[in-house]
Amino acid sequence: MTSTPPNFTVWAEIPVTDMDCAIVFYNKVFDIDMKTDDSGPNPMAVFPAADPAAAAGHLYPGKPAPAGSGPTVHFACPGTLEDAMERVKDAGGQVLSDAISIPAGRFAYCLDPDGNSIGIFSN
Repeated sequence: MTSTPPNFTVWAEIPVTDMDCAIVFYNKVFDIDMKTDDSGPNPMAVFPAADPAAAAGHLYPGKPAPAGSGPTVHFACPGTLEDAMERVKDAGGQVLSDAISIPAGRFAYCLDPDGNSIGIFSN
């Protein structure tokens, strides 16, 4: 028997070496306001979700995989993909690809300042 949960991916955890720097990067690139949470076993900065009860993912102090070798987490970006690509560079990250078209929209591969692989997506 197989099951299909309503949301197969529950959340993503992204390890960062400098929490404050990472928060600034993600806030700038995605035009969000990450909130810090010290209620669990590790401090974290939480990605926002429209539903306050939803788990969207977070940053936590940890050791990232070598640059570009870990899993890629894709995020919806506000505005145009090209504007988001510029924000990645301006915030200290790297854009690794040109815009890639897929049926759902367009995305680009990037690295955050810690070398975590991220995708920025726009439809």
